[in-house]
Formats: sequence, C-alpha cells, structure tokens
Amino acid sequence: MIDSSSRLPYFKCKRIGPLETMIPPYIEPNVLGLVKLTAVLLPIYLLGHAVYNLFFHPLRRFPGPCLQHISYHAYAYRLSRGTLAHDVAKWHRQYGPVVRISPDQLSFIEPDAWKDICGHRTGSKANVDEMPKWPGFYTVNGRPRTIINETKENHAVLRRSLAHGFSDRSMRLQEPIIGSYVDLLIRRLKERCHSEPAADRPGGLTTRQDIKTWYNWTTFDVIGDLAFGEPFDCLEKAEYHPWVDNMNKTTKSFGAFMALKLVGFHWLVTAILKYGLSKTREDHMRRTMAKIERRASLTVERPDLIEGLLQLKGLGKEQIRITAGTLIIAGSETTATLLSGVTYLLLKNPEKLARLNEEVRSAFNDDNEITLMSVANLPYMLACLDEAARLYPPVAGGTPRVVPAGGASIAGTYVPENTVVSVWQMAAYQNEQNFHEPFSFKPERFIERNSKVNTRDRFEVLQPFSVGPRNCIGRNLAYAEMRLILAKILFNFDIELADKEKDWIDHKSYVLWDKPALDIYLTPVRP
Repeated sequence: MIDSSSRLPYFKCKRIGPLETMIPPYIEPNVLGLVKLTAVLLPIYLLGHAVYNLFFHPLRRFPGPCLQHISYHAYAYRLSRGTLAHDVAKWHRQYGPVVRISPDQLSFIEPDAWKDICGHRTGSKANVDEMPKWPGFYTVNGRPRTIINETKENHAVLRRSLAHGFSDRSMRLQEPIIGSYVDLLIRRLKERCHSEPAADRPGGLTTRQDIKTWYNWTTFDVIGDLAFGEPFDCLEKAEYHPWVDNMNKTTKSFGAFMALKLVGFHWLVTAILKYGLSKTREDHMRRTMAKIERRASLTVERPDLIEGLLQLKGLGKEQIRITAGTLIIAGSETTATLLSGVTYLLLKNPEKLARLNEEVRSAFNDDNEITLMSVANLPYMLACLDEAARLYPPVAGGTPRVVPAGGASIAGTYVPENTVVSVWQMAAYQNEQNFHEPFSFKPERFIERNSKVNTRDRFEVLQPFSVGPRNCIGRNLAYAEMRLILAKILFNFDIELADKEKDWIDHKSYVLWDKPALDIYLTPVRP
C-alpha cells in the first residue's frame, strides 16, 4: 500500500491561465524563473543571431537565399533531404559565380577557384601553404583520422607510401588482377543471358540486369584485391559481401550525421557511432583486420596498393586498417558511379552510343586485345567519360576548406578569414558560364578541346578528382579501370535502356549519390 502522505501534492487547473497556475507548487520558484527567462531570451537570441547574419556578418555582401544566411538549419535540412547539391546549382544560375550557401560558407564556380582553394598557397600573404579542411565536413568526434583528413605532415607520409602502388609501372603489373575481374564480369553477364532471359524478350538471349549493381560488384572486387590481397567475391556470389554492405550503409548515413553536427547535435552523432552502430563497427573492424593480417602474412612482394603501407616503419595496424578502408570507398563507389552515369547517358543518346560502339569494335578483333594499355587509344571513350563526369560527377558537392587568418583572394574575390569555401562540382559543371548547352551530353566538346573550334567551354573547371597536394591519387587507375570495363561491355554486348521514360540521373545526393537500380537489356554479340 502506498502511503498517501508520500504522494506529490495534487494540482488541478480549472482553466488555462498564467504560467504560474500550470506549475505545481513543489517546483522551486527559481526553476520557474529560469524557464520564464529562457522563454524570453531564446527568441531574442535567435532573432539577434538572424539579424547579425543578415546585416552585420562579414559575408553579408555575398548573394544567396536569405534563409540560408540566417542559420545552418536550412543548410542541414537540404543536406539531410539529399537535395543540397541540386539547390546550390540552381542558386548559382540565379545569383552568379559566388553564392553564400550558409552563414559562413561560400560556393564558387570559377575555374581559378580550384587552385586558390585547394592548391599550394604562395606569396608574402600566404601564412599557410594550404587551406585547412573544414572540420564540419571531414571530422567526426571520436573517429580516428584518415588519409582524407590527416594533418599535412602525416598526409604527405601516407601519400608517399601509397604513390608506388598507383604508379604507371604498378598499374601495368596490376593488369592481370584487374583484368581477371573484368573478364569475370563479362562471363557472369553472358551466363545471365542464357539463364535469365528477359521476360519481355522471349525466345532470345537478351537479359535484363541492374548494371549499376554489377559495376559495384566489379569495382569492389578489384579494389578489394588491390587493397587487401583478396576480393570480396561479389561477382563470384552475385551478392554484396557483408563487409561491403556495412560500409555502404555507414557511408550513406554520412549526410545525416553531418546535418546533425551542423545544428549542434555533435553529442548525438558521437553516441550513435559509439553505441548505436557499435556492433556494425566492430564487425567492420574485425573483418578489416583479418584481411590485413592475411595480406601482411604473404612472404612475396605483391604489386598492390597496400605494399607501401606495410613497408612503412612506425605505421600501426590501426592506421593501415583505416587507410585501407578509405581506399575501398574511394576506389570503388566513385568508379562505379561514373560507369553507371556514362552508361545511362550513352543509352539516352543512341547516336553517341553508336559512335562509341564503332570506335571500340573497330579497334579490336578479339576480346584479349582489350587491355588497360590498349584502351588508352580510345579518344571518344575518354571524351564520353569526361562528359559524364561533367553531367554526373561522382561527388556532386564541394570539398570545403577554411580560409586562414588574414583572408584570401579566391578567383579575384577577397574572402574574410574563417570562411568555409569550396567549388561545388555539379553547380560549376552545369552552368552556362562554364559550358555551353550545359545539360546536353556532348562528348564531342572534349574532342574539340585543344582546337580553336570550341572556345565556349571552360574545361579547366572540370576537376572531378580535385587539384593540389590532396587531389585523388587514384585518378589514372580509375580512368584505366573504367575504360577497360566499358570497352569490354560494348565489345561483347548490345545494350539498351530498359525503362526509357525514367530520368535515372535525377536522384538524391548525400555527399555520394544514392543511386537507384539502372536496368538495361544486354544481348551478346559474341559467343
């Protein structure tokens, strides 16, 4: 039995009146006062903050949507919805080459902005030799640094240790590894032509497949072998490896985590990563360490990407694990994304596909002639990949840096210190200021690049692998791998878009694209 004397005093309010009448008498008056004070001061603070950001902030002179200037909440909302990259592109078409996209952040689309933001800084006013990366984008509380957000000194050490694995000599030695998985892709697709004929194409060898997934499986197997010495067996089993699946889920949540951080919920992100995803993270770490230990146990030198890391003195297994994991994401997802994009754009433009088919099929008489080296002699294919990177950049947004003390001149515009700056790629590439007919798939513009015929396009703004000392070290490998895969697909199959009415390329971006299925018909043209 509960002693009635221990009960809290009964409180009843017959009508809604002043705040005091709704607070039980056992609440201390000073608490009530604090609540009242907060209720009064918070709106005043928020209003004052908004007024400052709109009219007194050092960036007040830069154009952009007013709601974006007031606070980071609008920015975080668009980021969490996956529309921010599209919105920034629209704002640049409306406001011009420099847009204020948040209270302390500017987006640029001028070609010179790349080197001013990401390149080496020189001259008497350059108090630091590179702009630091913005912690709001690159740093997650409680997570160790990677090669992407390492300090300048540590980044240089890691990059030097990886450079050998990405050299032209190493790439030639890696060709049997890469080629074996591309050949396996072709075999698996031919098998599907026999075992899974398209329901709406009866009596033939045409199959309907989600080519986006097949590209992902291929690039994950390739980079898995080059980074760990063993594949993920995605192509062999025609499914995602649990390690890869976990990584995909974590990567897709990055946009949501960043949005939470920007509106003050750092503690929640830390808690989710530490407790909510602890099982997934532990499983990921266990699988990664097991792969690294198996690779490290090999007694013969292997022409892969991790050999230099294993030979680097003073580098612990944890740093090797983190770096290898970063290589997996950077070397698989972005490559598969651009392959998916160029395939879709070619299928939506049959005359371009016909020209590329002619280039590939006239260059080779046998499948064995198609190698990492020989595909370098396909200029129209390279033009198609460049044009696809313009219309569908693997990273649609920016890679933000922070202007150091003293400010900086970016593309001829003075920017105050502590401003977050970046080139938003989709916005820069799909703007008439930089490219004529910016929404048209015209690979020919890159064929004419070095001629006097095309003087309307500013090709130097197209930098999907970034610029400067922290640009993507795997650019050459990525382009060689993409050309090899695409050449083998076109040499062996006639391809056709399954859903011709669907605008596949118009989807959401959470830092990386959230790609839907890309169903195509494949019909073998060779046994």
